[in-house]
Amino acid sequence: MLTFPNPSRSIDEGQSRIRFWGYDGPIEVTFYLDVAALQKIDSGMMLIETAMLSSFDRALERIREVAGTVYARRRKPSYTCVLSVSDF
Repeated sequence: MLTFPNPSRSIDEGQSRIRFWGYDGPIEVTFYLDVAALQKIDSGMMLIETAMLSSFDRALERIREVAGTVYARRRKPSYTCVLSVSDF
């Protein structure tokens, strides 16, 4: 069962995405949310770090729900998942 006990999140500026973590039992899973996907959720978001992280926090429940769906449908074992516009 995928859980999200770690509230940490950070900007991965080189890839234009936000990194956050979930856990599948004892295994840490790294998730990346493309900034374009976050813009789909919050179309008025400014592209500065504080605004992106605030938008992420406001949409956290939805993001975690989508993360669980994407993680569950992966075809091969992987401990990294990227959430893109098409996932929302």
